[in-house]
Amino acid sequence: MVKIGILGAAGYTGGELLRLLANHPGAEVVFASSESNAGNRVDSVHGGLAGDTDLVFTADMPFDKVDLVFFCFGHGKSEQFLREHRIPGHVRVIDLAQDFRLAGTVPYEAGAPLTPQSHDFVYGLPEINRERIARARHVANPGCFATCIQLGLLPAASLGLIRSDVAVNAITGSTGAGQRPSATTHFSWRTDNISVYKPFTHQHVPEIRQSLARVQGHLEAAIDFIPYRGDFARGIFATEVVATDVPEGAVAEAYRAFYAGAAFTHYSDSAIDLKQVVNTNKCLVHCEKFGNKLLVTSCIDNLLKGAAGQAVQNMNIMFGLDEREGLRLKASAF
Repeated sequence: MVKIGILGAAGYTGGELLRLLANHPGAEVVFASSESNAGNRVDSVHGGLAGDTDLVFTADMPFDKVDLVFFCFGHGKSEQFLREHRIPGHVRVIDLAQDFRLAGTVPYEAGAPLTPQSHDFVYGLPEINRERIARARHVANPGCFATCIQLGLLPAASLGLIRSDVAVNAITGSTGAGQRPSATTHFSWRTDNISVYKPFTHQHVPEIRQSLARVQGHLEAAIDFIPYRGDFARGIFATEVVATDVPEGAVAEAYRAFYAGAAFTHYSDSAIDLKQVVNTNKCLVHCEKFGNKLLVTSCIDNLLKGAAGQAVQNMNIMFGLDEREGLRLKASAF
């Protein structure tokens, strides 16, 4: 039984982790930390957990009682937390923020307390890093847009097709902006509406480039990413356009082969839609050729395969559990 602590447990990703782990036969949540909600029942904040748990939020962080800690902080807060706290060397960490996703940090010394200056965070995309994740003590969970877009493009990179600029458009649900209400997330603004934000500058582009360069061996082409806010709660639907003369059949065969051993990422021969993946840890990918343009579509649930579900998948790999444990979820088909 993996003993677990969750930091920042009152937000959307913390709530999804609690939902998944409440039904995970190999995991037990020892503490759910939230300073602002300390003393309140978990199901008073995450109403969907009513009847599933008697857990109470706490401000305490008894790291000596757990095997693994999930960081569900806002971006930038994980590194700050590690500057102010020391986590014992035996405790594994999965960070759901973006603080440690990019390579270039110094190796972690086995058995030493974890600090931002000495860590060995492995990028937690199982489709390309499963073996490293299995050996890792610390994992940086990928971003939601980054997961969806990478999984759409990685097989193309394995064929060496990312030679010219790639046009990427992706739309996300309102939960991607976090639980705290803002001017662009409240219902009266978001419903029946759509808007662009952070065009060409989204923070997930560097990690997308990092993975594509690793698989292809190099990457000079630009990833021209335009993100959209959608008028729905959860999910990401992305399109990626790659210039290539490789026949459609050969591309489809390569995509099937690339994901043949993947637990949750599947190539679809027919067009895909968002409802096929919402409430699951799946990613679906589909390809079509139009002249010399390859149109790739990919979709995920941003809170599951894009966050908490992938984090549990990484936990399963790290502790030698069935990769699908706790994640056998049915899609919201209608």
